[in-house]
Amino acid sequence: MSNIVVKDVVETNSLIWFRNDLRINDHEGINSALLGSGKVVGFYCFNPSKFEVTNLGFPKIDKFRAQFLLETIENLKEDLKRINITLIIKIGDPVEELTKIILQQKIENVFLQKEWTQEEVDEEDKLKSNCNNLNFNTFYSQFLYDPDDLDINNISNVFTNFRKHCEKKLKVKDLVEPPKKLLKDNLLTDDYLVPSLLDLGLEDFEIDSRSAFKFKGGHDAAKQRLDFYLWQSKKINFYKQTRNGLIGQDYSSKFSSWLSNGSISAREIFWEIKDYEKNIKKNQSTYWLVFELIWRDFFKYISIKYGNKIFKIGGILEKDYQWNTDIKIFNKWINGLTNEPFVNANMLELKYTGWMSNRGRQNVASYLAKELNLDWRWGARYFESKLIDYDVHSNYGNWMYVSGVGNDPRDRKFNIKFQAERYDPTNKYQKIWLQTRIF
Repeated sequence: MSNIVVKDVVETNSLIWFRNDLRINDHEGINSALLGSGKVVGFYCFNPSKFEVTNLGFPKIDKFRAQFLLETIENLKEDLKRINITLIIKIGDPVEELTKIILQQKIENVFLQKEWTQEEVDEEDKLKSNCNNLNFNTFYSQFLYDPDDLDINNISNVFTNFRKHCEKKLKVKDLVEPPKKLLKDNLLTDDYLVPSLLDLGLEDFEIDSRSAFKFKGGHDAAKQRLDFYLWQSKKINFYKQTRNGLIGQDYSSKFSSWLSNGSISAREIFWEIKDYEKNIKKNQSTYWLVFELIWRDFFKYISIKYGNKIFKIGGILEKDYQWNTDIKIFNKWINGLTNEPFVNANMLELKYTGWMSNRGRQNVASYLAKELNLDWRWGARYFESKLIDYDVHSNYGNWMYVSGVGNDPRDRKFNIKFQAERYDPTNKYQKIWLQTRIF
């Protein structure tokens, strides 16, 4: 659902405001900014408030997710430099910093990815009030299926119905052409440095040797992983059989982390899979990876449809359950000190690595919401802090689903002991994390 409005005046100055679209490939905003523009600059801002400790005792964005973001911005900066666009990097209030840059660089057009959750909308509204004569050009680029092709208000709340409709009625659009290189004199003289974890008020760390996620942020790393998972190792051939694994780098694709901050697009992954199916192999596993991309789209559309309800305790179903708010019990869950060893192992993996398997996430979320009866949004906020692949729509969508206030009308709960016996029958995973507790 694009809203591209570019002045017909020759040589207008444009700025690309990067948020969760941290790439130059398959990026409609960059290509649109290059049309009829004189100077073009990129902008990214680290908001200090996102790295401060919250009332629950942890920062909104902790070190693992932050490090992945820093690596992504470094990669984006270099990619933009290759096409002669400077990425202006700031630490501060995004709107205040952006307002200064717009005045300094005499910017007339701002290009940005369309967002709809409250924090991003508030930022846009504030910037518009600061800069009355600015042209805002918004575009959707985080979807597999384009919002222009769907009636968002009538999207089914049942995933299977949504999936069948998309697969039958819609087509995934082709990738946007790679951006052309601008003239050399477009680069600014200033070189903006990517901050460190310490600059953001976070502690430095070394990757835990037990981690299942030892990848760097940025489009280059995403492409390397895509190439490895499909063409080099052909691990995708067995994805459906291995996706519920718990140990190692290759039981799942791990694409979610790069998708989460937009350093690779869902369409780029989709078309790579289609190319693989055409030239190497097509089976249930190759389809299942596309199936997971559709799940990702589904939660984004649910978020558009219901707005801030996804952040309310009653969820999109407006359920009136009684929730516990005992911070001591919550901290035991965080630190792997519950009565369930399988939950504890998963929570310790998250605490020390910023990663947890999909199977683990479902179990620990069900345990928090259905056994401890804790406010499920606390769990969602902890995941937001720790998970390298945090995505607001998938995170809150999945937490609502598991907690009985979202898209699962059956309101089920996981049998944790059965899950542990099925997916960790020899306790191998639990031993990795429970034998070497570090507090």
